[in-house]
Amino acid sequence: MRDLYPPIEPFKTERLKVSGLHEIYVEQSGRPDGKPVLFVHGGPGAPTTPNQRQFFDPDVYRIVLFDQRGTGKSTPHASLEHNTTWDLVEDIEKIRVHLGVEKWVVFGGSWGSTLSLAYAQTHPGRVAALALRGIFMLRPHEIRWFYQEGASFVFPDLWEGFLAPIPEAERGDLLAAYYRRLTGDDIETRLIAAKSWSTWEGSTIRLLPDPDLIAHFSEPEAALSLARIESHYFTNHGFFDHPDQLLDNVPAIRHIPAVIVHGRYDMCCPIVNAWDLHRRWPEATLEIVADAGHAAFEPGIVDRLVEATDRFARLPG
Repeated sequence: MRDLYPPIEPFKTERLKVSGLHEIYVEQSGRPDGKPVLFVHGGPGAPTTPNQRQFFDPDVYRIVLFDQRGTGKSTPHASLEHNTTWDLVEDIEKIRVHLGVEKWVVFGGSWGSTLSLAYAQTHPGRVAALALRGIFMLRPHEIRWFYQEGASFVFPDLWEGFLAPIPEAERGDLLAAYYRRLTGDDIETRLIAAKSWSTWEGSTIRLLPDPDLIAHFSEPEAALSLARIESHYFTNHGFFDHPDQLLDNVPAIRHIPAVIVHGRYDMCCPIVNAWDLHRRWPEATLEIVADAGHAAFEPGIVDRLVEATDRFARLPG
């Protein structure tokens, strides 16, 4: 079974101004003249972490990570202003142009798979290959499953913690109830809601709960950006024109080599998401990991993702 590559440090970090308001953090590691690969993180609202560099052979790849608007080292923190899917798609293009990259491998999981698909469908000529994990397409039933009814039946004990900040009268639409609190003026209310939202996510994304991961998700700064930005995107339906936009636009990318990796027991983004995408895109390789949930760093998920990046390393160009 493949494991992550050893830890590495960036050879360059910088901040790129992408609008009058937003500056985003961009880093490069690995081989400066190597095959470019872009890591697209999840959330939306979860920052990059150093171990995400380790999915790629540093002797082959020029590894690019960036914190999306409002996350991590990008500023302003947790900002919802001028923060949409299409702003992020164009931020990726600005990074590509800034770095002088002609085409790159694009690697994204969870929300990162959403954004990677949106980017590839908008700029198909700039994508050499796609590695996608934990498919999420932001369709209404996907949001309902995790934030209203579905995953709640599997984790009733944890679900009580998610319900706790919301009065019973408002529980008919939990996303709306959370969004009001996360965008309200009361800082304490905002932080309580953010912690409950993020703890629910951190507690359910692995096949077996990881206390360290849950603690990280619950940290106030991390929780605030994750909860605010996720609820903003989910309330606005991902800023898509219609729910099946990513599926309907698959013909634009069917020529791109692609691997789809999904855990069989993914409770955050059920495997039917990957199945629906694969049915529209039979040329893409679908890898179902029998003993995994949603998280990128579960052993079986790591194995398939590293195998994919090693395979893409051998592509010409």
